[in-house]
Amino acid sequence: MLTREVIVPALPIIDLEGFPLDAAKRDGIAGALDRAFREYGFCVVTGHAVPVDVRKQAFAASRAFHALPDDEKRAIAVNEFHRGYIAPKTSKIVTSSVDKVTKPNLSESFMMMHPVDAGDPRFGTPLQGPNQWPMTLQDFRSAVENYYKALDTAARHLTQLLARALGQPDDSFDRFFEHPTVYLRLLHYPPIPQGAEADLYGSAPHTDYGFMTLLAQDDIGGLQVRATESQGGGWIDVPYVPDSFVVNVADLLSHWSGGRWPSTPHRVLNNRSGKDRYSIPFFFDMSMETVVEPLHAYAPGVKPIAGPKDKPGPVCYGDYVMERFNRNYSYRGGAGDREELAGQ
Repeated sequence: MLTREVIVPALPIIDLEGFPLDAAKRDGIAGALDRAFREYGFCVVTGHAVPVDVRKQAFAASRAFHALPDDEKRAIAVNEFHRGYIAPKTSKIVTSSVDKVTKPNLSESFMMMHPVDAGDPRFGTPLQGPNQWPMTLQDFRSAVENYYKALDTAARHLTQLLARALGQPDDSFDRFFEHPTVYLRLLHYPPIPQGAEADLYGSAPHTDYGFMTLLAQDDIGGLQVRATESQGGGWIDVPYVPDSFVVNVADLLSHWSGGRWPSTPHRVLNNRSGKDRYSIPFFFDMSMETVVEPLHAYAPGVKPIAGPKDKPGPVCYGDYVMERFNRNYSYRGGAGDREELAGQ
């Protein structure tokens, strides 16, 4: 059985106060974010101004989708633009820096991404294509799109606070998000079946690829964050806080910060008491052509999370994310998945 290795420290909870315009309050919140990210790479935020009803409707839509018959879900199997249904055991974190992952993730999901119309010059390029929608669920699309819009607004406000936390003008990141790369994922983690292999993960230890993630989770639990050596090592359970989001630094925001903010490994352990877990991560990343260069010098001994030859140089987001997608997802021909999923 996978060991939980849980330790006591809890993630900081930060009240965003509805993203106040008052400069002094913004400085205080930015400082709190900086402290949390330096120590953990994670925090829990409240006061985010996302309406409770919009969130509830998104979770209801997720449960309704995952209750559909398999053939209806597979009818919108994930397409080449990474949109649609991702079936169980079709992704494996072969790029994990924390663990030797031997089995695919025990989870399924519906993936929506940023809208791209057929007339858009980007249409047809990597990750730029049509979303897919189930045909039989009334109000599903409107619930998911309303949630997307609310999270997009919250993420843009938070991005300005992150710029301030790094000592930059509030709007310094804005130009990189005129055409952001956004992944809205409705995740379902089924309970661990009786007699299952001991080394199953809902999501194997990994870091996120781009800028930041805002995660809404239910009260079942299972998300864990890797503690640093100074914190005692092991894993920190992320608690359920009503009407909150778990926010974490992804790889290229860590690189932008010069390693000041770590992109912390995290994982999901499926429930062993027969309970299904649902979560909705919102991955808010920069445009595909964005080139990320550190705003601050890396501290001595801090290994860059990205960069040519492990040096803190420029990294193109599009190149970085596609290399990882191509290795981790079976529909993209990831070598680890082809080997693992053969005959299943």
